[in-house]
Amino acid sequence: MMIKHLAAAFTLGAALLGLAPQALAQPAATAAAAEYRLGSGDIIRVVVYQNQDLTLETRVSEAGTVSYPLLGTIRIGGLSPSQAEKLIADGLKNGNFVKNPQVTIILLQVKGNQASVLGQVNRPGRYPIEVADMRLTDLLANAGGVAGSGTEQLVLTGTRNGKPYRVEVELGAIFAPNGRDLDITIQNGDVLWVDRAPLVYIYGEVQRPGPMRLERGMTLMQVLASGGGLTQRGTERGIRVHRKSTDGKVQVLQPGMDESLKDGDVVYVKESLF
Repeated sequence: MMIKHLAAAFTLGAALLGLAPQALAQPAATAAAAEYRLGSGDIIRVVVYQNQDLTLETRVSEAGTVSYPLLGTIRIGGLSPSQAEKLIADGLKNGNFVKNPQVTIILLQVKGNQASVLGQVNRPGRYPIEVADMRLTDLLANAGGVAGSGTEQLVLTGTRNGKPYRVEVELGAIFAPNGRDLDITIQNGDVLWVDRAPLVYIYGEVQRPGPMRLERGMTLMQVLASGGGLTQRGTERGIRVHRKSTDGKVQVLQPGMDESLKDGDVVYVKESLF
């Protein structure tokens, strides 16, 4: 009786929250849909309870198949481990080999589904897609995150629905309100590219000459401040910016202190004559 009262109270609480019974089951359904899909190169172990002679450790072929005792060649590529377990169990049962088979598939090594991370990250390389809902941030975290020399502008390329796919995503925007949609689901063969952060170069009468990371919208004044400011011999009237145009020619500019600089700009601060 107590269980019935608790069940009724739970249902009433769900109704007050506007949740239908089907909505309460959605997380489980979502988790099932996100299960890993077996791919070529994956190494698996198949275990049948109380049937040690049917235990098999094998590699999924390029065609997505494995050769299994009593059943021959079966195709499991593209199936989740639970679906592959059912496929083998049904084959053993329907063939009258095992009366009530309990099949377990253990994924020993992930090789079939991988994505690459290249460019300015701490650990570039190829990484397995261990779950079907692996996100862009998950892949970037596996690669150790963006290196100090990298930009937050990420480029993801791959294939979607048989067509080339390319999208640019700003890392910070993913963590903004409603930014979850920008955290793209990774698919087999995707490549994440992290470009070098834009740089400007300062030399002449500044405290700390040399290359400097250029943040978005950074002005000439901010760049000079990041370089420690002018020396006692430097003069604002002697500042020149050398900028390469699209045709490869170098322009010499005299921008205002509140004007934004561009990637590759070279800032020169002249010495005051007085």
